[in-house]
Formats: sequence, C-alpha cells, structure tokens
Amino acid sequence: MRHLITLDDVSTDEIQRIFALTQDIKAKFAEGVREPLLPGRVMALLFEKQSLRTRVSFEAGIAHMGGSSMMLGEDAGFGKRERIDDFTKVLCQFVDVIVMRCKSHETVEQVAQHATCSIINGLTDVAHPCQALADLFTLKENLPSLDDAKLAWVGDANNVARSLAVACGKLGVHFAIASPAGYEFAPEFLDSLKQQCPAMQMTITTDPHEAVTNASAVYTDVWASMGQEQEQEKRKQDFADYQVNGHLMASAPKTALFMHCLPARRGQEVTDEVLDSPNSIVVEQAGNRMHAQKGVLAWLLGTQGS
Repeated sequence: MRHLITLDDVSTDEIQRIFALTQDIKAKFAEGVREPLLPGRVMALLFEKQSLRTRVSFEAGIAHMGGSSMMLGEDAGFGKRERIDDFTKVLCQFVDVIVMRCKSHETVEQVAQHATCSIINGLTDVAHPCQALADLFTLKENLPSLDDAKLAWVGDANNVARSLAVACGKLGVHFAIASPAGYEFAPEFLDSLKQQCPAMQMTITTDPHEAVTNASAVYTDVWASMGQEQEQEKRKQDFADYQVNGHLMASAPKTALFMHCLPARRGQEVTDEVLDSPNSIVVEQAGNRMHAQKGVLAWLLGTQGS
C-alpha cells in the first residue's frame, strides 16, 4: 500500500510510470474508450475546502475507470465526533482510497499514519502533488522535451510552487522562482530539495524579469490563497510588481507558454491579455488534472502500477 502525500513519496521512475499510464489512459479516452481499470473500487473524498477541479476530476476519473466515489461532508463528523485515528480506521474498512483536501497538512499526515488504504493529498497548505503532476505532464505534451525546459514561477512560494519545484527537480526541469522578500521558500524546504535532487538547476530571485528569461513556461497563482483572505490587501501591495502581464511576458521567449492552476483573479496576478492569449494552456492544464489523477489511481490501486 502506497500514499501520495507529497512528491517526496515518489521517485523519478515512479513519476515516469504515472505519466506513461496517464498518456495511455488519455489517448484511449480521446478515442472514446474508458477502460474499467478499477472495477468496484470505492473512493472517499474528504474535503475541508471548496473545490471544482479537484473534486470533479477525481469523481469523473474513477467513474470512467469503473469505480465509484462518495463526498463526505460535515455530516460525516470528521474531526468533530471522534478522534482522527478512530475515524480513519473505520473509514478504511469501507473504501479503497481517500482523497483529502485539508486546511492543515498535519491532518493528512495523521490520517495516513492510521490508514489501511491509500491516501491522496488533494491539497493542503504545504503541498499540491496532483496539481504538479498534471502540470509537468502538460508541459511534457507541449514541449519537444523536458530535458532543456525551464519553468518560471512568479509569485508566492506557496504549496503549488513547492510541489512544482520537487517535480521539476525529479524530472530535470530548470525551476526559476521570483518572489517578494518574505514570501520565498523556507530554508528547510530548500535543504530537503537539495538532498532529494542534488543536480537540480534552480534560480531564486526577487526579479520576475530575470526568472522568465529563457523560460519555456511562465506560471503564477493567486496572491492570497484560501485561508489568507485577511492578508488580501497587504498582499496586493507586496505583489504589485509581480503581475504576469504583457510587459513581463516580453522578457520571456515569444513561444513561452502561460500556466495557472486556477481559479485566477483576473487583473491581479495575471491580466486578461495573458490568460486569454494563444500561449495560455490553463484550460488544458485543468483537463489534465483528471487524466493525471487517473494515472495516479491506476498506479496506486491497479495492477498496471506494479
């Protein structure tokens, strides 16, 4: 039994295996084939945060694979009626995999500690591994190769940025990040990343124009994530020079793709000009969430992953 809590849980070879499964599943889906790879498997969605892409992509994905899902809301009493270990041990008697979208990363770690079925992190304040896998798969589809690719992140060094950095390190992609002072990666994270990916090429700067130079793709996210609403006004000021707009994209190659994990706050971290441009692949990214997560599910639960 395996979990996907962060991308620390998977090796480069395992990511490549997930991508191979994803590619095969997506190609067959495009031909109208929905292989029942996981017949009878049951997935529980345990969400503490709102969701469009994560919830729908997981529910649709397992349905296509012959399995079923259930959304557990407040009526399940998670974290309220009983201890997490008791809740987890009972829930695992009924389902094959639990996808969690939680406010605190520690909650997912606690559940995984007591789980007897696979746990997938659908988002926490620390990591968003499913997003990063879908993003790198999308880059792989859109570029001749990942070998010489450079992904530039502009904005807060948040959960998505952390997962992308690990994914890039494991797949040999140059990762550049431009963040204002006070919003950069923690030293502990950088130490861990260096240990995992000692040969990783990485650029850390406060200058977004430096970050996007020679970039294959430019990526940004909202300046204030869920749970940071009280910081909204301060973050607007701190990130004012980090908007991805036509002026910034002019410092990148003309072929540079634009990426965003969505939802976007148009006019803040990105302008309509960039988000709606021919180089924008944000809708494709979102669509690949489902395909990449099918690959993860096949790897975790199916014989294809062995």
